[in-house]
Amino acid sequence: MPSVAELMEALPEPVGELTDHPPGPLPELLEDWALRPVPVGAFRRLRVLGSLHAEIGAAYLFLWLRGWFKDADEKQRLLAETHWRTALRVLDSMSFLRGATMKLGQMLANFPDIAPRPFVETLERLHFDAPPMHWSLLTEMVHNEFGNDPEDRFASFDKRAFAAASLGQVHRGRLKTGQEVAVKIQYPGIARTIRQDIRSLFFFMLPARLSRDWENIKEQFEDLRIRLERETDYEQEAAMQAKVRALFREDDDIVVPRVFPEHSTARVLTMDYLEGRTLDEFVATNPSQALRNEFARKILRAWYRMLYAGRLFYADIHPGNFLFLDDGRLGVIDFGMMLELDETLWEQFRLMDRPATTGNRDDRIAAVKAWTPIGDGPAEAERLRMAEQFWDWNVRARSQGGEFDFGDEADFRRGIDLFVETFRKRCSRSRPCTPVIARETFGLRSILYRLRAKIDVAAIAEEDIRLTGWDRSEYAGAAP
Repeated sequence: MPSVAELMEALPEPVGELTDHPPGPLPELLEDWALRPVPVGAFRRLRVLGSLHAEIGAAYLFLWLRGWFKDADEKQRLLAETHWRTALRVLDSMSFLRGATMKLGQMLANFPDIAPRPFVETLERLHFDAPPMHWSLLTEMVHNEFGNDPEDRFASFDKRAFAAASLGQVHRGRLKTGQEVAVKIQYPGIARTIRQDIRSLFFFMLPARLSRDWENIKEQFEDLRIRLERETDYEQEAAMQAKVRALFREDDDIVVPRVFPEHSTARVLTMDYLEGRTLDEFVATNPSQALRNEFARKILRAWYRMLYAGRLFYADIHPGNFLFLDDGRLGVIDFGMMLELDETLWEQFRLMDRPATTGNRDDRIAAVKAWTPIGDGPAEAERLRMAEQFWDWNVRARSQGGEFDFGDEADFRRGIDLFVETFRKRCSRSRPCTPVIARETFGLRSILYRLRAKIDVAAIAEEDIRLTGWDRSEYAGAAP
């Protein structure tokens, strides 16, 4: 009879159907992904998500069983291998499904310390290096949008995409006027998958049905669905991009690509081509601290300009949406997910400005209660404590004034721990748009963390607020 150890060794690797293409080496996956159309059937997409959930569980179960008879070094090796293999499976499924599921992967990649590092490093590809779809799968849709082939509309058009993401991919072209352009093309059928994906993700949340937060969870999922569906309307994105572009002056050194409406439709968006480095490519050049700080200031200035001058909340902040140009300018792209601040939301942001400026705890608690209705009873005390602590972490870089070190790993980790604790203690009940805002919060902090930026946030905020003429003399006189 074989020994228990021999039985453990004989355990098969956890493989399964997943996307009908079990993951192999990454180069093979990239080639395979390019040839697969986006699945649009609700049952098929749910099956892929269910298979992924099962395979992740199986992978770590087998790791646990094998670890019984391994020494410490071998356990560590097996753990690293399991992280990497499982991350590839997650990447495989999300790249196959694209849409809202890939958005979820992008959000996870914004948390460099909340998931195993191999997971994060692999999922970061979803930001700016997701596998493009083969041109043969896009040809009919593009022809229907333009009424003719791109070769007839453009002086030149590269059928090989140079960037791809959750909803579409980008090709390089040149107009007959000689202008170099980037042409963003939506994946066929992707708009139909948004509602299906949200419904599927909602299905996996059903165990929370007995929670007192269930109704709020449903509202937040519905808000997310609406915003993702709007993101598939490229005509709306083109209008938003033109509005944002008008907010910046030449001396801001912040570039928003110009849109060419005559070469754009609801599913095709043509804009200026920007030549620049991604965040990882920029950091890999080992830039000086001064250069890191300068680009960090531009990123914050762009965000504050949209918020205060445009009353727009740039919700889709991730590394793939910023380009570091060689001439020192910052390129900002992708305006599909924008939160327009109506009078109600703008008033809330006005209330939040006060504690962000003064750092006063009473002001902070008042703003928290205005955003998230919290009662005064003892049962609500924990919710108030969690919300106030997270709010303090979020705005302290500005409220304390002076240079703030965003590269402080302990501080960044504290924010993630607070976020996790909020959900663990079921204190996440809030306005429906809160998940979108939380995504922006961690997206921005993650970028500044990876830049290891050391900048004066208050100075940048005050400069942009002054441009609007907003009178805050009641409390801003003592601003840092």
